[in-house]
Amino acid sequence: MNLHEYQGKELLSSFGVRIQRGIVAQSADEAVSAAKQLTEETGTGWHVIKAQVHAGGRGKGGGVKLAKNLDEVKELAGQIIGMNLVTPQTSAEGKKVHQVLIAEDVYYPGDNEPEEYYMSVLLNRANGRNMIMYSTEGGMDIEQVAEETPHLIFTEEIDPALGLLPFQARRVAFNLGLSGTAFKEMTKFVSALYMAYVKSDASLFEINPVLKTSDDKIMAVDSKVTLDGNALFRHKDLAALRDKREENPIEVEAGELGLNYVDLDGNVGCMVNGAGLAMATMDLIKQAGGEPANFLDVGGTADAARVEAAFNIILKDPNVKAILINIFGGIVRCDRVAQGVIDAYKNIGDISVPIIVRLQGTNADIAKELIDNSGLDVLSATEFQEAADKVQEVLS
Repeated sequence: MNLHEYQGKELLSSFGVRIQRGIVAQSADEAVSAAKQLTEETGTGWHVIKAQVHAGGRGKGGGVKLAKNLDEVKELAGQIIGMNLVTPQTSAEGKKVHQVLIAEDVYYPGDNEPEEYYMSVLLNRANGRNMIMYSTEGGMDIEQVAEETPHLIFTEEIDPALGLLPFQARRVAFNLGLSGTAFKEMTKFVSALYMAYVKSDASLFEINPVLKTSDDKIMAVDSKVTLDGNALFRHKDLAALRDKREENPIEVEAGELGLNYVDLDGNVGCMVNGAGLAMATMDLIKQAGGEPANFLDVGGTADAARVEAAFNIILKDPNVKAILINIFGGIVRCDRVAQGVIDAYKNIGDISVPIIVRLQGTNADIAKELIDNSGLDVLSATEFQEAADKVQEVLS
């Protein structure tokens, strides 16, 4: 589950990470009130207006602006709120901005020049250890840094039995070229950031940039936080931060129905039980010359109600030209699934796309007979290759 920048910063702050302070606003008038409050609390004269959407590269799309007075705060916030923000990480339609973060200006003059760094905490899946990735090249796309100057990216891997050790936090500060007050500030920042990552059961914390201010303070100017959805039952407070407006509406609806669904860009809808079989089915579709339109796992209880719900979800995608139902009857009986397909087909009414049904396992022969004798426009198959051939036929 992704968090907005302001939510991620609040989470970081609760663990002692210094952040760029800000107040979220949902209208231009609220933005002005937030700016006035920030001025009173922090003394900041300029304010940064940041669109709050689940996508990076907001500045490139016009979603981050600097306001030098309250009139500009109102004007810029009014422009950003309600816009469809297009960034390198959104679709061509972009994402609608419902709210903005009014943040303090932290690039104030001082004895030293401000410096920006990149830092993230994530799991290194190659060895099963958490890893801190960091670079002196803050404010840039880390992918670009990795491609053009890979020697400027450092990593610190953490032994899960020991956690982050003090010398590792110091090494991060040393590799970033810090000394004195900034060195001490960075070691505190790294330790607090890692604690926030572990205690919140996150899968990613990305801070770009981490800023060394002109008076050597270290703070998070941005935050990208992804929480492990499988651990949210332990964090009811964090689960409540979910913003469904930022998610695919079909995926949200499928989740509420208890279906494991991921929207894809293809033309063949998939209805499968079991993640492994779903992946194999997607490969089968590609081999047949099609492209999977979705990943949909109906689980082990593929009864009529779940099958009908799955049909309705798949048919919401206008790009679907055919539907392949591939069910292995282990715990669930194939004849019950077949009857569920028939009942769902009749309840939905006219389904304009061809349907191929492959049922294998317990009572598969009875299931095939039910499908064949149903009088519905449904093609049955018993073997993987047979199903692939039928997919190819209906697409050609």
